[in-house]
Amino acid sequence: MAKQYEGPIERISEYKWRLPRDASRKMLTDGILYADEKLFEALKDDAALWQIANVACMPGIVGSSLAMPDCHYGYGFPIGGVAAFDVDEGVISPGGVGYDINCGVRLLRTNLTEEELRPRLKELADEIFAHVPAGVGGKSDIAMSDRELDEVLVKGARWAVGRGYGTQDDLEATEAGGCLPGADPAGLSARARSRGVPQLGTLGSGNHFLELQVVDEIVNAGVAAVMGLTERGQITVMIHCGSRGFGHQVCDDAIEVMQQAVNKYGIELPDRQLACAPIKSPEGRRYYGHMACAANYAWANRQAITHRTRQAFERVFGVGSDKLGLELVWDVAHNIAKFEKHEVDGQVRELCIHRKGATRAFGPGQAELPARYREIGQPVIVPGDMGTASWILVGTEQAMRETWGSTCHGAGRQLSRAAALKRKRGQQVIEELRQQGIYVHAAGVKTVAEEMPEAYKDVDRVVQVCHGAEISRKVVRLRPLAVIKG
Repeated sequence: MAKQYEGPIERISEYKWRLPRDASRKMLTDGILYADEKLFEALKDDAALWQIANVACMPGIVGSSLAMPDCHYGYGFPIGGVAAFDVDEGVISPGGVGYDINCGVRLLRTNLTEEELRPRLKELADEIFAHVPAGVGGKSDIAMSDRELDEVLVKGARWAVGRGYGTQDDLEATEAGGCLPGADPAGLSARARSRGVPQLGTLGSGNHFLELQVVDEIVNAGVAAVMGLTERGQITVMIHCGSRGFGHQVCDDAIEVMQQAVNKYGIELPDRQLACAPIKSPEGRRYYGHMACAANYAWANRQAITHRTRQAFERVFGVGSDKLGLELVWDVAHNIAKFEKHEVDGQVRELCIHRKGATRAFGPGQAELPARYREIGQPVIVPGDMGTASWILVGTEQAMRETWGSTCHGAGRQLSRAAALKRKRGQQVIEELRQQGIYVHAAGVKTVAEEMPEAYKDVDRVVQVCHGAEISRKVVRLRPLAVIKG
């Protein structure tokens, strides 16, 4: 059973809290939590605070153990956790990435308005559902050999675009170009491979979704215009999914290896779920290579879903997706470990950044950003719940200084799935959303109940913390019109 944090907590500012380094707990650094008072009070009984302190004990950690305002209890690291590790002395941990490797989200803009979409909203949502397999057992009709699976794992979204599922512009609007370097399929388990072949181009279940949304509020018109978001009432499409069963299996396989590595390398940890290995050890290199495979699978998966979504728009509206303006704004990863260069004590160092339930939020001027976004900073996509809103933010220089260029990834759960199921039935949730003008097409009503809006924190409050702390800035608020779920 997870423990509660019992150590001291200091409030640094309106949106920032410190868990001071405690030598008796073998903490190597502070823990830092971004939250307002209400979000902090809700976390007092959540073991996530204990996990923030635990991460601060891990070998080779650089800077503080960080947690975003959507933080809640997870496996090993808290969901919403961010930590950087020295490449020579640090470790890499599956618990710092999560089971759904590169669970991420992408946003497409359109030229359509809500007025134009409303008469065809249900038809379009049903058409997308018919051609984007959803649900736990959803299988793709994309034919793929075992050899082609290896190409997907190494090339990521580039493989999908090479198959005609998108354009070069899509790759330029995707974090890391849709391909994490260093992917190595060698040694993947037969189980992982068998789960990967039939699921490419599928949405999955749980908190994954595809939403038709409308621009509800524009906070920063200049930045929004660079993203192609120009007016209230404009229609957007948000796709949230990850590496499916393949990524889950990669994580599952790695945890067993890492638990043995902890003993092999004499690593002391306060929680066995933090099982890890030195980054440059054989076990560390192997995990990174397999994790990168799963990250690339996820990017190919979202790219294939994007292609099917564009086709659905074309069938329903009878014109090409280019005329409809279905352009990718950006695609971000949520659960990933990446090698990045950051300034530490005045010197640029290569670090392994773990972001688990956190979004990269690079500020203006970063060389990795495409030319289009280099002046404004990286777009940040923050899905909320299916009954309220989602947000588009932009990365900041402050994030580069404080959080390794990271911010929140969503609203964050406040009710477990079991607790949500005790509150309402799925059909009740669907009817309540219908009365709000939101159409839901789901593979199963149980998932709808688990993902009810009340199961999540207030996304507006979470985003305000990030905005107020200046680790990302508000740009556009989006409101859901139709939700496709597993």
